[in-house]
Amino acid sequence: MDREASFGVDSACIDCDQCRQIAPATFAPSGGRTVVRRQPASREETRLAALALITCPTGAIHATPAARPAVRQAVASLPEAVTPDGAVLFCGYAAAPSFGASSYLIRRPEGNVLVDSPRFTAPLVRRLEALGGVALMVLTHRDDVADHAKFAAHFRCERVLHRDDVTRATREVERQPSGDDPVPLAPDLLFVPTPGHTRGHAVLLHAERHLFSGDHLAFDPDASGLVAWRDVCWWDWEAQVRSLARLLDLRFEWLLPGHGHRYHAPPARMRRELVALVGRLRSQSRHEGRC
Repeated sequence: MDREASFGVDSACIDCDQCRQIAPATFAPSGGRTVVRRQPASREETRLAALALITCPTGAIHATPAARPAVRQAVASLPEAVTPDGAVLFCGYAAAPSFGASSYLIRRPEGNVLVDSPRFTAPLVRRLEALGGVALMVLTHRDDVADHAKFAAHFRCERVLHRDDVTRATREVERQPSGDDPVPLAPDLLFVPTPGHTRGHAVLLHAERHLFSGDHLAFDPDASGLVAWRDVCWWDWEAQVRSLARLLDLRFEWLLPGHGHRYHAPPARMRRELVALVGRLRSQSRHEGRC
C-alpha cells in the first residue's frame, strides 16, 4: 500500500473546473481538461483533493488506497460551510447533467433551501437530513436541475423554477413564476428573473447578503473581477447584459455561482465591481454595433 496519497485524472474529465476551484494546489487546466499539477504536499491539500474527488461529476478523479482516510473525512464534511456563520453550505457531489455545477444549502430556522441540484447520493442525503432536511428547492435555470425530482420526492419539498425554463423533465415543479418582476418567496428570499443565459434564468437573493447567481454572474480570479460569459449564453446576450444591470438594485456581499468562482466583498465594493462589469459589456456591445 502507498505510504502517501496520490491522485490522477482520467479521460472522463469534462473540464467543469470544480476540482481546480476546490484544490488548486493539486489540479490545473491543460488542453481542455484537468491534470494533476502536483501531488498534495500536506494533510490539508490531501483533504481538498479528496473533496474534489467526491465532487467530480464524472468520477474522473482517482486516488491510491492511502487516500481513503481523506476521502472518508471529505464525505463526512459535506455539505461544507462557505460563509463563516454557516448559513450557506456547498453541497459538493456535482452532477454530470449540470456540467458539474455547484449547488448550495441555505440553513434557515423557517426551513432549509437547496439551491440547484447536486447528485442524489446516500451520504449527502443523510447529512441533509441531519441538518434539518430541505423545505424548498430553488432552481436557477434549466441547465442545473440534475436530480431535482429525487430530492423533491425524498424531502417532500416544494420546487421553484421560472416558467420559461420549464421542460418535460421539470413540468411537475410546484411553483413556476412568470414574467420579469422579482418574486418574494419568503421575507428573506427573493427570486429575481434574469433572462439571458437562458430565457427563464433567475437568481436567488437571501437575506440581502447571499446572491445565488446560477450561470448569470461569477468571479474570475485571474482578472480579479466579476465576469459573465458570452460564449455560454444560450439564449440572448443583450438580454443578459440588461439583466446584469438589474442586479444593481440588489444589496449583497456573497456571490455564489453555479459555475465559476465564489466571491465575498463588502456590498459597496460588490456594487462598484458590478457597475464596472456592466459598463464594459455595454461598451463592447456599442462597439460591435458600429462594426
